[in-house]
Parts: sequence; C-alpha cells; structure tokens
Amino acid sequence: MHEPLSSTMDVLVVGGTGTIGSAVVDTLSPRHDVTAVGHTSGELQVDLADPESIDRLYDAVAPQDAVLSCAGEAAFGELLELTTDDFSRSLSNKLMGQVHLVRHGLDVVRDGGSFTLTSGVLSQEPMPGSAAISLVNAGVEGFVRAAALEAPRDIRVNVVSPPWVAETLDEMGEDPSDGLPAAAVAEAYRTSLEGDMTGETLDARALA
Repeated sequence: MHEPLSSTMDVLVVGGTGTIGSAVVDTLSPRHDVTAVGHTSGELQVDLADPESIDRLYDAVAPQDAVLSCAGEAAFGELLELTTDDFSRSLSNKLMGQVHLVRHGLDVVRDGGSFTLTSGVLSQEPMPGSAAISLVNAGVEGFVRAAALEAPRDIRVNVVSPPWVAETLDEMGEDPSDGLPAAAVAEAYRTSLEGDMTGETLDARALA
C-alpha cells in the first residue's frame, strides 16, 4: 500500500466544467487547491483527442499532486448504425485521451501522486446502443490495471466507474431517480484521490 500525500493537494480536474466534473470540483475545493479544465469553456481548456493539447495543458499547470479526468466522449448508437468514424472518435477521445493524460503526465505529477480516470457502468453492464462506449470503458479499466503496475515514484492510477447520472437523465427527459446524483458520484473521485489504492476500478454506486 502507498502512503497518501499530505491533506492539501494541488489537483487538476480535466472535464471540471461538466456535470460530474463540476461536482468533483465542488467536493474537493474545500480541502484542496483545485484547477478545473474544460473542453470548450473555462480559463483552461484541453482537447483529449489531441496529445499536443494535453502537453500544452501540462506545461501550463505543472507540477500537480493529482490529475482527475472526468472527461471523454464516446458515441452511442445501434451497432449496425455506428460508423468507423464513430468508433475512431470514441477510441481517440475517451480511451486514448485518458491514456495520454497518464503517459504525458507522469513527469508532471509529484512523487506519491495519483491519476484518476473515468470509465462507466456500461463496461460491465452493456445495453443496446453501447457497443462503442462499452468498448472504450472496458479499455480504460484494463489500461488502469496495467499502468498501475508500472507507474514510477509510487504514483497511483485508478478509474471511477459512474452509473447514469441523475442530472443527465433529467436533461434527457428520463426519470432522474434511476441515476445517481453527481455529488454522490464525486465521492468516488475523492476516495481515489485521498486513499491509497492503485489499479482499482471504483464503482461510484458502492461508494455513494
């Protein structure tokens, strides 16, 4: 087991302007120095599909104690209707974008720091229309298990698996009670940040 860093950390939240990311920023800000990064909004922006954009972000904010990714796009649609571009976009953004956050960020994160990525419940509980998302989420979880074995300087690597988020279901016109509020999902990211686990997939429902 690894010793966690001191109670107050410099934390970079990628996707920090989205539904889950905003809740994570709100949860962590009272205890940590949090920098939120958006895709198309906010003072700092990053395009996960562009490794050079990730490098520019790291150049602007280094060093950090932790990087939390609450970002990543993947296509939803019937298998026979998903295009090659749909799969390529999903892989280059939510999967490889988060892989690059770790690979390019190992020199940015301090000794004993951590990365927390995002997958999703559809990796283990697929549904019609989730072929691309299930593929990507499972890939993120597999990467985390392997990367944790090789991360240097006691750097930890974990992934949070959120269920459907209540606020997102509400925006879609669905019953929000079928999902978990973003504030509850954020607790899983806090657990990953402040804990000592590595190589783990944290089910947000179990930690709510």
